[in-house]
Amino acid sequence: MPYTANKPGRTPSSEELRARIPGWGADLDAADRPAFPREQPGISTGAHWALPQQQNTYRPRERSLEHERLTPVFGTAQPLRGVAGKVRRYAYEKYSEGQAAHWLLLVAGDRIDAASAHVKSLFTRRPDDPITQSGVLGERGRHPFASRFGRGRVDLKHAWLDPILVVGPWVLAGVLVFKAGRAIVRPASRRG
Repeated sequence: MPYTANKPGRTPSSEELRARIPGWGADLDAADRPAFPREQPGISTGAHWALPQQQNTYRPRERSLEHERLTPVFGTAQPLRGVAGKVRRYAYEKYSEGQAAHWLLLVAGDRIDAASAHVKSLFTRRPDDPITQSGVLGERGRHPFASRFGRGRVDLKHAWLDPILVVGPWVLAGVLVFKAGRAIVRPASRRG
């Protein structure tokens, strides 16, 4: 009888609980644990190694402070580079995974990487198109307002911020190009 003023009585013993609740206390006795036989020394797993062979490293790799050594196998598809890479490396070198600063720096590195990709796209022959690539036009025929309101969607809390994040960099780039062009044109018009 939980949540009553009367004391519920004595606490049942382990044997009584085990008899009443199937699987209760499976972690108490090692013989009852499903993984226990595999934890015994000398049992063959079929592996031909005690520790996997270390993957070759061609450049310094990130390693959390908690780990004594680099894991035997690691991904190499996205090497760190640029300012974002420096931020991520700093997060691994200075902060433990248990600290918020570690994860905030990794998020900041991700945002820096995304922003630099957007800036790089401005200087290509086919820059990013915020209208078609953001999915705004895809919602046009699928009841965009009815699907958002009155349905308890959590993303409505930050929906007002989405246009700023999508269009903001384009507006900023346009302002910078305008100011740079104006700075070039003004001195030339004063000379003439």
